[in-house]
Amino acid sequence: MDYAGVDGRRTDESAAGEDDDVVEPPTAFSDRAVASDSGIYEAFVEEGPAAWRRAADLLDWERPYETVLDDGNPPFYEWFPDGRLNAAANCIDRHLDERRNQLAIRWFGKRGERRSYTYLDLHREVNALAAGLRDLGVEEDDVVTLYLPMVPELPIAMLACARIGAPHNVVFAGLSAEALATRIDAADSEYLVTCDGYYRREDAFNQKSKADNARLRADADLSATVVVDRLGDALDVPLGDDEHEYEAIVEAHDGETVEPVARDATDLLFVMYTSGTTGRPKGVEHATGGYLSHVAWTTRNVLDVRPDDTYWCAADIGWITGHSYGVYGPLSVGTTSVLYEGSPDYPDRDRVWDLIERNAVSVFYTSPTAIRSFMKWGAEYPDAHDLSSIRLLGTVGESITPKAWRWYREHVGGGEAPIVDTWWQTETGAISLATLPGITPMKPGKVGPPLPGIDARVVDEDGEPVDPGEPGYLTIAAPWPGMLRGLREGDERYRREYWLEGEDGWRYRTGDGATVDEDGYVTILGRVDDVINVRTHRFNTAGLESAIVEADGVTEAAVVGDGDGQIVAYVTTRGDVEPDGTLRDAIGERLARAVGDVARPDRIVFTPDLPKTRSGKIMRRLLEDIARGNEFGDVSALRNPEVVGEIESAVRKE
Repeated sequence: MDYAGVDGRRTDESAAGEDDDVVEPPTAFSDRAVASDSGIYEAFVEEGPAAWRRAADLLDWERPYETVLDDGNPPFYEWFPDGRLNAAANCIDRHLDERRNQLAIRWFGKRGERRSYTYLDLHREVNALAAGLRDLGVEEDDVVTLYLPMVPELPIAMLACARIGAPHNVVFAGLSAEALATRIDAADSEYLVTCDGYYRREDAFNQKSKADNARLRADADLSATVVVDRLGDALDVPLGDDEHEYEAIVEAHDGETVEPVARDATDLLFVMYTSGTTGRPKGVEHATGGYLSHVAWTTRNVLDVRPDDTYWCAADIGWITGHSYGVYGPLSVGTTSVLYEGSPDYPDRDRVWDLIERNAVSVFYTSPTAIRSFMKWGAEYPDAHDLSSIRLLGTVGESITPKAWRWYREHVGGGEAPIVDTWWQTETGAISLATLPGITPMKPGKVGPPLPGIDARVVDEDGEPVDPGEPGYLTIAAPWPGMLRGLREGDERYRREYWLEGEDGWRYRTGDGATVDEDGYVTILGRVDDVINVRTHRFNTAGLESAIVEADGVTEAAVVGDGDGQIVAYVTTRGDVEPDGTLRDAIGERLARAVGDVARPDRIVFTPDLPKTRSGKIMRRLLEDIARGNEFGDVSALRNPEVVGEIESAVRKE
């Protein structure tokens, strides 16, 4: 294992905050929480893997399972291996008797469009598309690639594939033609579902042309392509001989019912390619039974979602959070889910709060990146709306600072709503570390303890547990249901990338650095390879950045090395804060207190925003190139490419 990135210094103080305040779950929330018995932790310890029957029994099984875990061939673990089920039937069919007329999806488009689907509507369209895909030649185990923005046709296509036993391979709509071609080939996919285009603010972008270019680049010869008409008359897109209109397929098969294909619990449900933050993208495979069980259990017990909620996971379905908690999680528990295509600041910066107010959203799950943007824009936007419907807030994607945590709870949660700060990965499939909101106290800035049944440990280079507060490596020492079943690239890479075999068995290495306190609460320090070498010292960037954002008025920061032994900090501030020498000094002092004088930035560059990918990840490599004066490539795939020129100008001025 490569242990580069954790150098033994205390970087957790800035991430955890200078005070270790504990926030108890509100009594009113705990009294009606799904998970309210603290004995659940002990039960999972006493029962071992058998305790995960609680998760599997939330589902309907075509053939009941008898074995919970087959661990005879580690690290290739199999969950509920003798059971059979269908994911689409668990997300739609089984709800029809009780809530056929309940809304399943409320969709809001970028140009003000609205569409609603009841569970009966969803059942009808999923069946029609499933029948159409079969007519095009899609068979069980054929991989179908989906290249769509946040439109209802994306979850419908996912469920249609699952219904006929065809694994799906969702590719984020903002990725390039080359990235799409690579993923089509790597997944051995012969079928594609895409659209004519999508809107970015007021501009229409031609998605079909990217798909066409991908077909030219790909080695695979696609058998058929289905094209959704998203733009209407705004863009005229001709179709080839093997290309078919989505609307025509659905209309031709409207009213047909396709019997759900019973799948082995160990059969592939989908493949998803990682964003590449841990190296070159990997094709992560998730099995049907274990994944769906884990997702359903955590949606119920961590996010506390029930059928009478209106729930909103703001993540794009092109990423794992959107898969697990935008589609499979909420639909498996039979709730109403908000699906939003637009940007959080369009047409105005109160768009998110307006949607929450109008739809009486009760559970809201978003990222610290988004929360920092909300903070930067100002509390006046959420404060102008009635957000009293919210009873639970969640965060996902990266560590949240204590300051952002408190702002989120005060201005969005009314000072009362619990916050579940969740840690998990594409590979873990579902939430792995978090508080149970009706049971476990919250600690702002600390993600929380491992969930019941998750044997997560923070260890040193020798695999031994670290002392409280000392940095180490986050690992998982026992299998869990939502875990990846393997990699598309083969068994050898799967072992090499993720697993270590020791005297006490196999251990999954997450690639994240972390600390753990006396109560077992984990603080994530970031990727162990997100480090900079400065003046013979190695610094974890997450620790430095967390310290910077604790300075009053700062909302976001990214730290890089300039190649000459200097630290360069890119800093954004609230809209009402004027960056000046006083703030520069405050940032330097904050870093000196949290990490040491050696960590004071040599350059602080104030910028209106940081360059981010479509999934919200900061492009540190681009910032490093700018700091070093290097040339960099095409930035059009960024969420905010316009900010790059402004940052360059600011660096030159500095």
